[in-house]
Amino acid sequence: MTVAKSESGNEKGPTHEICRLAFPHAGKVAWIGVRPAPRIVMQSLPSVEAIAGRGLAGDRSAAKSRTGGARQVTLIQAEHLTAIAGLLQRDAIDASLTRRNIVVAGINLLALKGHTFRIGEARFEMSGECHPCSLMELQLGTGGYNAMRGHGGITARVLESGLIRVGDVVTPLGPSGAIK
Repeated sequence: MTVAKSESGNEKGPTHEICRLAFPHAGKVAWIGVRPAPRIVMQSLPSVEAIAGRGLAGDRSAAKSRTGGARQVTLIQAEHLTAIAGLLQRDAIDASLTRRNIVVAGINLLALKGHTFRIGEARFEMSGECHPCSLMELQLGTGGYNAMRGHGGITARVLESGLIRVGDVVTPLGPSGAIK
């Protein structure tokens, strides 16, 4: 491990660059859903095909997106669903209400910034944060929008097609642009 040194030669700990590459463990897919059309109930699925440059099969964004668009797939952390529920003073919330495609557990999605990652057979690249929209007030009730702020997850591009199943591992592969 590379460590930074102070002017006096004392070790200061690993460099920021090294820290950004270290993940404690892989994550796991907890839920998958698609939206075949705007403003309808999401369909929960046990598996789905990720289509390179498009999104998830059966999702409206895959049908309408231009190849290479930034918002092909949306992901949210299971741990954030718990936080959102707490902010709304509920025991739990249904993952489908957040309108995100994939719920993952055990990995910090924001730490994937600048990285490619694999879920099942498909390879992705984080393309941005997935901020809540005003629809969250209808989906989650009063305060739903603000409860989701900072907990909305990420958007991703599909770089390599493949099947994704509930229970599949979410594995960081390395910095974007690196071939894996």
